[in-house]
Amino acid sequence: MARYVDGFVLPVPKKNLQAYRRMAQEGGKCWRKHGALEYFECVGDDLHPNTAGYKIATFPGTIKLKPGETVVFSFIVFKSRAHRDRVNAKVMKEMMMNPEAQNKPMPFDMKRMAYGGFKAIVDM
Repeated sequence: MARYVDGFVLPVPKKNLQAYRRMAQEGGKCWRKHGALEYFECVGDDLHPNTAGYKIATFPGTIKLKPGETVVFSFIVFKSRAHRDRVNAKVMKEMMMNPEAQNKPMPFDMKRMAYGGFKAIVDM
């Protein structure tokens, strides 16, 4: 069965990377507790690859990366889109019940975050 993936690309100020990591660890625990199969948070390392002259879009360009920021690429794996919807509903309910999470500022600019849900077409 093909799985379903929620993917995120976001700019994180380097000075906020540890705060983001702590927030992501808590988020990952919550998503896994409610049924997500896998949870990944990845920080940019090779953001300007040599493309042998091909002009391609890069993550830094896509999210308009500013000096002092880095890219975080995140993805959460689910059994299916229906499974994703059930898990995300539970996660959001839990987060809404936590007043500390509601009032905590995000350590990145959410307006420049890119997000999408993806149906796996190759799953090996």
